[in-house]
Amino acid sequence: MDNLDGSDHYSKTTDEPPPSLLTIILDTHPSAWALLAPTLPFSKALAVLLVFINAHLACNNSNQICVIAAHPNRAEFLYPSSPSPSHADDNHHSNGNNASATASSASEANFYRPFRLIQTTLLRSLSHLLSTSPPSTTHSSPPSVALSGALTLALSYTNRLLASFSTTTTTTTTSSNPSASTEPTYTARNPAATASLTSHILILSATGSLSAQYIPLTNTIFACQRLSIPIDVAKLAGDAVFLEQASDATRGVFMHIDHPKGLLQYLMMAFLPDQVSRRYLSSPGNVGVDFRAACFCHRKVVDLGFSSAVLRMMPFVSHAELN
Repeated sequence: MDNLDGSDHYSKTTDEPPPSLLTIILDTHPSAWALLAPTLPFSKALAVLLVFINAHLACNNSNQICVIAAHPNRAEFLYPSSPSPSHADDNHHSNGNNASATASSASEANFYRPFRLIQTTLLRSLSHLLSTSPPSTTHSSPPSVALSGALTLALSYTNRLLASFSTTTTTTTTSSNPSASTEPTYTARNPAATASLTSHILILSATGSLSAQYIPLTNTIFACQRLSIPIDVAKLAGDAVFLEQASDATRGVFMHIDHPKGLLQYLMMAFLPDQVSRRYLSSPGNVGVDFRAACFCHRKVVDLGFSSAVLRMMPFVSHAELN
C-alpha cells in the first residue's frame, strides 16, 4: 500500500534557504540619541530600522524577528511583547471609536499585515518603555545601557525558538496539547521547514562605558561563540572596546557608522545577509581589534594586569606596583 499511495513527495528535501532569526538589540538611551539628533534623529532611526526588518522578513517567508531594548538599568522585549493591562485598555478604547478604526483600516488597506503588526507592536512597546522610565536613570553620566542583560534575553529567546523549531520539524503539534508553545510553528506544508534555523544578533549601539558589565558581557560572548551565533555591531557613537571583541570572537560584522544619515545603506549591505548568504559574500571586517580587558575591582579598562584563566578576572595594577 505504501508503494501505491504516491505520497512520498512529502519527505523530499528542499533547496530553499533555511529560515533565519534576526535579533536586534536597540540602544534606547535618551541622552545618547539627543547627541545624535543633528545627524540622525531617533524617529528617523526607527523608520530605517523598520525598513530593515521588513527587508529581512521579505527575504524568506519563514524568517523570524526579535527586537530588544537596551535601556538604562534594564532590558526589555519590544517585539514580540507580552500583553499588559495598559495595552489591553488601549485596545478597548480604540475599539470603542468606530470612526477612527474605520479610517485607520482604510488607510492601511495596502499595508502588508505582518509589517503593520511589527510596526504597531514595536512603537507601542517603545512608547511604554520610555514613558515608564524615571528621569534619574536616563541622565546617567557617562551614559550606559544594560547591554549584557539584553544579550541574555536574546540568547534565551533564541534557545527557546530553536527548541520549538526542532520539535515542530520532527513531530506535529496538536491543539489538544495544553503545554504547546505559543510561538509560530513550522509544519511540513512549509518547504523551508525541513532546513535548520540560523540565527544572528545585531546591536545598534549609541553609547559606551561597558566596562562595568565586562564579566557578564564576556559570558554572553562565550555563549554566542559556543552556539555559533554571530554578533553584528553597528556603532553610532561611544567607545567600542568590548563590542569589537564580541564581533571578532563570534565572527560577526563590526562597522563604525561614520555617516549616520546613510544608516539604511549600512544595514542593507553589511548586516542583512544571514549566515548562509555570508559564505558566498565578502563581509566587511574589523582590522584593528582592541583586546584590552577591564579589572573587576575598579571597572576600568587596563593595558596590563594579572589575569586568571579560571575566573576570567583581572585585578587593577597600578604603575607603582609594576615598577
